[in-house]
Amino acid sequence: MSAGPQAGRAGAVSSPAPTRPALLVLALSLGVTTLSLLQSLVVPVLGPIGEQLGVSTAAAGWVLTANLLAAAVLTPVLGRLGDTHGERPVILGILAAVALGTLLAVVTRSLPLLLVARVLQGASYGLFPLSISVLRRELPPGRLSVAMSVVSSTLGVGGVVGLVAAGLLTGDGGDYRRPFWIGLGVTLVSLVLAAVLLPRRPATATGRVDWAGAAVLGVGLVLLLLPVSQGNAWGWTSPGTLGCAAGAAVVLTGWVLLQRRRAQPLVRPALLTDPRMLVPNLAGLTTGVGLFVSFLVVMQYVQTPPEAGYGFGAGVLEAAVVYLLPGGVVGILLAPVAGTIVDRLGALPTLLAGAAAGIAGFAVFAVARAEPWLVVTAGLLAQVWVTVVYAALPTLVVQAVRRSETGVANAVNSIARAVGQAVGSTLTVALLGAAVDPATGFPRASAFTAVALLGAASAVAVALVSVVGMVQARRRGPGEPDGDAADVERATACAGEWSPVSGIR
Repeated sequence: MSAGPQAGRAGAVSSPAPTRPALLVLALSLGVTTLSLLQSLVVPVLGPIGEQLGVSTAAAGWVLTANLLAAAVLTPVLGRLGDTHGERPVILGILAAVALGTLLAVVTRSLPLLLVARVLQGASYGLFPLSISVLRRELPPGRLSVAMSVVSSTLGVGGVVGLVAAGLLTGDGGDYRRPFWIGLGVTLVSLVLAAVLLPRRPATATGRVDWAGAAVLGVGLVLLLLPVSQGNAWGWTSPGTLGCAAGAAVVLTGWVLLQRRRAQPLVRPALLTDPRMLVPNLAGLTTGVGLFVSFLVVMQYVQTPPEAGYGFGAGVLEAAVVYLLPGGVVGILLAPVAGTIVDRLGALPTLLAGAAAGIAGFAVFAVARAEPWLVVTAGLLAQVWVTVVYAALPTLVVQAVRRSETGVANAVNSIARAVGQAVGSTLTVALLGAAVDPATGFPRASAFTAVALLGAASAVAVALVSVVGMVQARRRGPGEPDGDAADVERATACAGEWSPVSGIR
């Protein structure tokens, strides 16, 4: 019974690389773009959703929260299914579910059905870890780092595209459903490309999915993310917020204990405590914080009328195109370059360089934001940070795990980024909301400085994590990597989600 899976795995490892690797990278990149596009395009239309559906702002906020919760629950399960059943069928299934959900979002005028649509779209989070698994298996070592960097970098690029698309289609007070047509088109194209270009390969792992562990993890993540995303609406000291936080601590601790007792756990507990995994997970968490601090603070600042003593009075469309789109263009151009840098210098030095750009960007916004070009410059530097860090994270994750755990390990990293993004957006909303000037109805200028310092602190945290990682790597020395990661060491030469947010309410 055991010879079959082993033979299949050996065949997968030794299979020749695809004849069209560039097309494979294109297909996977478009899929990951679909993920980030669908997460970001609802941020500018939360107000219209509430108005057009006749619901409160707090109720409309669940359009973001439902998607975040679904992503947190589904991502590790989908990553494990890809490891045990093969990436191709799981990716196609995800894209089909996302297309169905996006079609429902286009046609419905009901908030409950829109929430169902957003839950289905939450499955898109599984596309990123599965895409990294495909690349690790299919591409030759010399092309792996650059390809992973390109696919990972599209997480930030797709988010900018989503914001611009929403601004273009709803800037005149149009139907909030219009941006979903773009999401549906991109999803269907991704589905067709995936069906044509993804190779059929045996699974890299054997065994079953730990459904009990997945259920417990899902409950724990829901309890963790609910107060993060709804704390402003519920109150940070309310029984609901504190009860969810306490429940999350209990359930997630129980989940770790459960995983230790499983012969085939959903996630090996050692994977969570391995210093090589702690570095990318902490870097992903803190970069996620800074990512949405940057986007939300820029959007809010430039749309504030000058009568408040600052701001430029930009509309949603101008804010997206003039102040955010340049960062997206830079991200597109930088992605393959960042991959080459990771390949030549190593992931940890690249991580440190990206953090330096983030620190500089938030410093500019904190002390010199009186002119539009300065705000654009700050946004560009922040986008460089995100692009470079996202380019380096998959390499760090892949180096730390066995081939059979690539999907679930990247899923864990995706959750870390999602939690960071939710925390960053929530803290931004809280800081700005707590500093509203009664005379103008807008946050005081000092609140934007405080938010910029929060973003700078998140970039500093990434820099510190990078330095710690380099020290640890130097102490370990050039020893032989664990398991079957030797090919990854050769692939990376010298080294090593936008997610839904609680928008400004």
